[in-house]
Amino acid sequence: MNKILIGRYISGDSLVYKMDPRGKLLTTICFILLIFLANNPVTYIIVTLFSILAVAATGLKPKVFWDGVKPMIWLILFTSFLQLFFTVGGKVYWRWGIFAISTYGITNAVFIFIRFTVIILISTVMTVTTMPLEIADAIEWLLIPLKLFRIPVDKIALVMSIALRFVPTLFDETYKIMNAQRSRGADFNNGGLIQRAKAITPLLVPLFISSLETAIDLSTAMESRGYRGDEGRTKFRVLKWSKYDLVNLGYFVVLTALLLIFRTH
Repeated sequence: MNKILIGRYISGDSLVYKMDPRGKLLTTICFILLIFLANNPVTYIIVTLFSILAVAATGLKPKVFWDGVKPMIWLILFTSFLQLFFTVGGKVYWRWGIFAISTYGITNAVFIFIRFTVIILISTVMTVTTMPLEIADAIEWLLIPLKLFRIPVDKIALVMSIALRFVPTLFDETYKIMNAQRSRGADFNNGGLIQRAKAITPLLVPLFISSLETAIDLSTAMESRGYRGDEGRTKFRVLKWSKYDLVNLGYFVVLTALLLIFRTH
């Protein structure tokens, strides 16, 4: 649990770290949308290669990204197996009742596996190379048009920044409580599903109390420093576009062009 990368920033000095967080956020969102343009082996190979390129550009070890995929691998495999056994089309290799393995099912299963894995990898590239507060600033910038409808964008950005900041802390606190209870004889790994659920129940009370205390301390600290939302508030971190964002733009343009060229219509 302490290896989950949601909200975790890993320092570095590669090209990706020098890009504006707004550009990285937009590219990540657009990349995830572009994945759905892939509909044949060639386009999925292109998406995979561009994902590997993005991972390599961070300069981080591959194990970092494996730790990001690993917690979701069983969900990805389960979804892929559903496609494998319940999608029928083309040549049927095996059938038993409602289950079947066909050419179309195998193809869909592979595509779904690649799609989910690539989405997690690209999202991990975004989160590990961008500080949580920078992500929150980028989200606030992206939501600025909503101010026309009197939506409190600043409050939404604040909630997101607090969530991104304290999600890793919550996971670390859970890990500490689990270790403390293991030292007292608790077993979280053995037994059936119901037994494991019962074993996790004692975690909820101390975790809830710890989270509540953290929230109270945070609200007290914000009030003591005179926080009043965006009223008269200036930005300590001023986001600026740079020449490095041209690389990000070129990456997106080339990927879009290749997918449109090789996509099956």
